[in-house]
Amino acid sequence: MKKINLSSLLITLMIAAFLIGYGKMNSGGTLFKSLGSQKAEETTQKAIDFISKNMLDGAGAVLVSVSEESGVYKFKMKIDEEEYDSYLTKDGKILFPSGINLVEPEETTATATTTEAKKMTCDDVEKIKEPVLEAFVVSQCPFGLQMQRILNEIVKNIPQLASYVKVEYMGAIEKGKITSMHGDEEAQENLRQICLREEQPNNFWAYIDCYIKGEKVDPCLEIAKADVSGLTDCMADQNRGLAYAQKDFDAQNKYKVTGSPTLILDGETISEFDFGGRTAEAVKTMLCCGFQDKPEFCNQTLSAESANTSFSSGYSSAGSDAGSGTVCN
Repeated sequence: MKKINLSSLLITLMIAAFLIGYGKMNSGGTLFKSLGSQKAEETTQKAIDFISKNMLDGAGAVLVSVSEESGVYKFKMKIDEEEYDSYLTKDGKILFPSGINLVEPEETTATATTTEAKKMTCDDVEKIKEPVLEAFVVSQCPFGLQMQRILNEIVKNIPQLASYVKVEYMGAIEKGKITSMHGDEEAQENLRQICLREEQPNNFWAYIDCYIKGEKVDPCLEIAKADVSGLTDCMADQNRGLAYAQKDFDAQNKYKVTGSPTLILDGETISEFDFGGRTAEAVKTMLCCGFQDKPEFCNQTLSAESANTSFSSGYSSAGSDAGSGTVCN
């Protein structure tokens, strides 16, 4: 991968920020499409995509984390092996390469010590005859889509593992209606996928394979050969669709799940990053570590590249980092 000079990067970003501001004042132009009320991680991911495409000669910048600070989004991105902090206005229009803290830090008398958490290994995973990996997501979270892409890659290449994987959804039932963190559109999509999972399991992964690419619902249902009439009935029937969803939400509350994605292996929270990151190979390895007698199909090697976030036609991008990732919450 092409090495990125920090000074050059910052100068480029500063010039970009100036031009963006100038364009806004003179022509009403914007760097990104206005995202309204969508979450910080979606806005920031568009900035990362813009940086990779227009400022790094195709070298991949990877989003590590994002938070709100002093009225803007502060995000950390990784390029090659270096991490950089940058800032983005909430409307996604102006990018700042760095920030200067104008408030003097408070003096502290105590010295903070940090201890890196010990990573789990395969030996630490409890072994049972038939392990089950539960993946909690929401359907329009960039990182939930990333995990669905990973699981889809696993079951496409090792179909035998499909029966050991269950995608579950985060949300709640309020006044007889399903809700989700990104609004009603996402809540209805969660419900659609829940009904497919429960009543048309043979069509579920075919639909997911299409949906994560950013395709529309109706064409994806057609590609998956789903029973649309039955699906519509399930979503409208509180004794079916909402009842299935409530079981997911009960499990979410039981495991104290707060972020999409969250992985639970045989009732215990587990991190894919202990096994290599957001990759098909890492998640497959993690699941296979749960088998008392590891099946032969677990020896098949899958992609060790970090899966794409958000809607994307491909599984991974060149230069992606297996160790990076975050969640929607």
